[in-house]
Amino acid sequence: MSDSVIWERPERGNRGPRRAHSRDQITAAAVAIADQEGIEAVSMRRVAQEFRTGAASLYRYFENKDELYDLMLDAVLGEQLLTPHTGNWKHDLREVAYSTRRMIRRHPWAAALTAGRPILGPNSLRCTEHALAALDGLPLDANQTMLAIETLQAFVRGHTMKEVAESEAARRSGQDFAQYIRGQARYAESVVASGFYPRLTRYWVEATIPHAPNRESLTFEQGLSSVIDGFAALLPQQ
Repeated sequence: MSDSVIWERPERGNRGPRRAHSRDQITAAAVAIADQEGIEAVSMRRVAQEFRTGAASLYRYFENKDELYDLMLDAVLGEQLLTPHTGNWKHDLREVAYSTRRMIRRHPWAAALTAGRPILGPNSLRCTEHALAALDGLPLDANQTMLAIETLQAFVRGHTMKEVAESEAARRSGQDFAQYIRGQARYAESVVASGFYPRLTRYWVEATIPHAPNRESLTFEQGLSSVIDGFAALLPQQ
């Protein structure tokens, strides 16, 4: 195994025959498979099929599948628009959050990979640096700054994974959320009548957001506001 990491290893080695494909081409093929079939479908054998070659040939480009995963994640992180910060840190954090959400909705498998170990690819580094820069000038130490960004990303990842999972459930069942809820109505009435769940009953009866047509957007924005307000509470009161 090489002592170098994929980010510093040259595309082509000094020895051996000329490689038929580039890392970017192989990474793009793997991303397309993950988008269509899920991350679990990505294997060296499956990716190699796209190039009509054997799985062993891909090990000339990567030492293992984890390196391919890292390149895939870094590639889709590069799709995010890193808009210039305005100096309004709350607005700028929202821009970071919404950009990440859009990327995960395009590539749902990326949420699981971003939840794991950090990667140090060029796009990942740029995205992290950009997010941290949104907090420039605030009286936060290094630990507080990184914790704020990691908490923000955890919220975005978790919420967006739920959105994606719900869409997938609707696709499998042929029922959207409203149809699913209507199908559960009779059972829900028996739960309410039992009297065992007064707090949940209040939520079911009084809450309006679950029935709103833009429910996902509302819950994302309100949850995001709560997270950002939590960061604001760390700051010295003026």
